[in-house]
Amino acid sequence: MEQVLLILDWILYVLFAINVLYLLVYSLASLRQKLPVPPPSTKYKRFALLIPAYKEDAVIHECVHSCLEQDYPVDSFDVVVISDSMQPETNASLSLLPIRLVEVHFEKSTKSKALNAAMAAIGNDYDIALILDADNVIPYNYLRDVNNLCACPGVEIVQTHRVAKNLNSDMALLDAMSEEINNTIFRLGHAKLGMSAALIGSGMAFQYDLFRNTMANIKAVGGFDRELELTLLYQGKRFHYLPETFVFDEKVQNTNDFSRQRRRWLSAQWHYCTVFARYLFKAIAERNWDFCDKMFQQLSIPRLLLLGFTFLLALVCSFYNFIWSLKWWGIFLLLIVALLVAVPRRFCTSRLAAALQALPYTFLLMAANIFKLRGANKKFIHTAHGVADSNQK
Repeated sequence: MEQVLLILDWILYVLFAINVLYLLVYSLASLRQKLPVPPPSTKYKRFALLIPAYKEDAVIHECVHSCLEQDYPVDSFDVVVISDSMQPETNASLSLLPIRLVEVHFEKSTKSKALNAAMAAIGNDYDIALILDADNVIPYNYLRDVNNLCACPGVEIVQTHRVAKNLNSDMALLDAMSEEINNTIFRLGHAKLGMSAALIGSGMAFQYDLFRNTMANIKAVGGFDRELELTLLYQGKRFHYLPETFVFDEKVQNTNDFSRQRRRWLSAQWHYCTVFARYLFKAIAERNWDFCDKMFQQLSIPRLLLLGFTFLLALVCSFYNFIWSLKWWGIFLLLIVALLVAVPRRFCTSRLAAALQALPYTFLLMAANIFKLRGANKKFIHTAHGVADSNQK
């Protein structure tokens, strides 16, 4: 019996160690010299700022005004709000602004449907499609920064640095920290090693024709950005990153929203892993390492689950066989190092120490979501924005 447990222990250890070392490598890579700053461009590309807005009456105006206040020629960008199920008063007030308002009506709403409908309505007289969420806010120099990088030869796709707009609850703080860890490992660390940065669903810019043609074949209900990302990576496209160009995004403020959001993410991760798995061997043969890397991410253990289960396995082994536990405590320590390196110093405050007390509960929520994935990717799960909630359960 002990021999069987030993074999199982080593199988689990190797699986977890690969996941931990992956995070550690890219986390440490983020410490390398800064990415080069693109030179200012004298040519202004024409932008379509596409903002899908499903029941986003509470936040859409702040987003739109930040877009209209750009330090960029007004005839070189259009703000396109895709209004889905918003109130008539909201649509009426938006129609008074110098934007393009596209009202859509779907029996079952999805982000991919909204974006495709908008592009069909506004035509093709654009160079760049910039995707924002309705709760996003962008600084005045945002379009100039994106334009400068898009003007560089070979740059077709750009992801900007999404940061928290709100830190008004412990959950919002933890969500903000989690996203910054993702930015460090999956975007900055990747870019510094010459790999594609991960897309994140908003604050991303595409060569317009490329985006329009790719989106025409994407029918995703949830996680459209994952399908878009894997599709483009399989085509050999490269994703660039602007670490100093920020887009402010509202973080989840309570445990219910956190659970729904992570269930959607987990479902999308597993779904697109199975969809794109058949392309993996061809990608390896063609040395398409960006696609292979992204497929590994789809197969990898979500970070919070990795942290929780590594700790639990180390603890259990400590009681059963202390010698066995040493290797588990070793990779747990490496995981902590990887995460600490990836956390921006501004988060290291006494408030974070208090918020971390909620980690065990959020781990349980994530673990419970494993058993609730069936059908989650077949329906649109909306996270409400603009509702102040300090629930810190």
